[in-house]
Amino acid sequence: MGVVSSAVPVRTLLLAATILLASAELSSGATRHYKFDITLRNVTRLCKTKSIVTVNGEFPGPKIVAREGDRLVVKVVNHVENNITIHWHGIRQLRSGWADGPEHITQCAIQTRRSYVYNFTLAGQRGTFWWHAHASWLRATVYGALVILPKPGVPYPFPKPYKEVPIIFGEWFNADPEAVIAQALQTGAGPNVSDAYTINGLPGRLYNCSGKDTFKLKVKPGKTYLLRLINAALNDELFFSIANHTVTVVETDANYVKPFDADTVLVTPGQSTNVLLHAKPTFPNATFLFAARPYATGQGTFDNTTTAGVLEYRNPIGFGSTKLPLLRPALPSLNDTAYATNFASNLRSLADARYPANVPRTVDRRFYFTVGLGADPCPANQTCQGPNGTKFAASINNVSFAFPSTALLQAHYLARSYGVYTTDFPNNPPSPFNYTGTAPNNTFVSHGTKVVVLPFNTSVEVVLQGTSILGAENHPMHLHGHNFYVVGTGFGNYDPMNDPPKFNLVDPVEKNTVGVPAGGWLAIRFLADNPGAWLMHCHIDVHLSWGLRMAWLVNDGALPTQKLPPPPSDLPRC
Repeated sequence: MGVVSSAVPVRTLLLAATILLASAELSSGATRHYKFDITLRNVTRLCKTKSIVTVNGEFPGPKIVAREGDRLVVKVVNHVENNITIHWHGIRQLRSGWADGPEHITQCAIQTRRSYVYNFTLAGQRGTFWWHAHASWLRATVYGALVILPKPGVPYPFPKPYKEVPIIFGEWFNADPEAVIAQALQTGAGPNVSDAYTINGLPGRLYNCSGKDTFKLKVKPGKTYLLRLINAALNDELFFSIANHTVTVVETDANYVKPFDADTVLVTPGQSTNVLLHAKPTFPNATFLFAARPYATGQGTFDNTTTAGVLEYRNPIGFGSTKLPLLRPALPSLNDTAYATNFASNLRSLADARYPANVPRTVDRRFYFTVGLGADPCPANQTCQGPNGTKFAASINNVSFAFPSTALLQAHYLARSYGVYTTDFPNNPPSPFNYTGTAPNNTFVSHGTKVVVLPFNTSVEVVLQGTSILGAENHPMHLHGHNFYVVGTGFGNYDPMNDPPKFNLVDPVEKNTVGVPAGGWLAIRFLADNPGAWLMHCHIDVHLSWGLRMAWLVNDGALPTQKLPPPPSDLPRC
């Protein structure tokens, strides 16, 4: 029962996945085959029809369901003109870095009429993950849920829910997102914002011409539902709330946390958060909106609209003819940093015998990275629309990462770095200044393909310092190939003398994506125990496009189980 043939039609695959999810007999250690056909499909939202890039013609794309210990084999066939890759967000890819997916880092893009097979094992992980395109802005429509269930017989560390429901937030552009980012990079200005947010691909009834495109969640009184929240939006962190309901947060980024109740949940781009929704014990004679809108800290324009779905209770005696009142949630204000900070502070690892917090207690390498915006000079004979006639840019330690012509991992594996990358990424800001105070006069960034090389099993501490250059804002930073522990955070400039004694080394939250607070800093620790080339970047896609990214190269260890295997024969070449 554990093997799904890639030759089976996709609707059959999805049905099989649904059956597998519901079945207690879903075995662990199985090999599960999927086929992703990248195709165009006409989709109508907000009364506008356009052609979008999809997987198997679905928007959002198909949900993958597996168990911890399973192997996934996903053949991706590209039938569109865009080059594409697929990233399996949050999957550690232990010794399978060739399957990680970011363009120019672990592979070159899959060109039209070409294919690539992603082959990897789900080792030591369970929870809510997701997959998405990792080339340009194609993830605007190319994304889907990836649910990894615990091994058979292993319960959740919270009451078993009656039902599990993925809730994926996205952004909808009436225009072509590829044209939006291309225009922004050409003019140097910020990109045009999206026209709507979506819940499972649907904008909801609060938008014009969108009443029928509303996601509905039907529940039974007295039952508990596990909502698997995923923020697939390109450029915005989102507050989420359900009218007249409190949820219990039990997991973030596929790591269990000490449960706590919340009226509103903050999910940044790239993050997943699992919450328990406890339905009211009796039929409430009402329906309820659940809604999401941005948490926005930058000075630029953003989509300030609200997406909404409807929570309906099944009436055991029938609804009758009476129209039920519709109640709306009270969401935090768009710039409510106090709420965002308080929510993040409640996230703590379980740190028990079964799910310990293996935070590195000693550190081999320390890094201090500034993350933020900057500028590039306007090219000669061109008028630019960025700040003061420049072009927007972004950087880490003032280095705006330039994609190499050859994939980093390939060059690293073959020991052919010359002309591809250099190993002189700065450990500290090259020009110190008051990072959260008055910005320096010169805001220009440097450009290069610079990396940090780490010996296998190096324990690493990184302080991510937000800057006020062109405005302080929250940056959700994502690390590929590793989870990390958030050991400290604060506002203002990091103090290397007074802040480390306050670090939480007992039960810090374990994550793969975390928001560096606007006007503040955040400290993470991780163990570099996965050989390969691993991207670390801001998951706000316009910042990624502007260069807010860097890469870690983790060398092989001494044992055979600590070495990166050779590349697969079908690895796309540049």
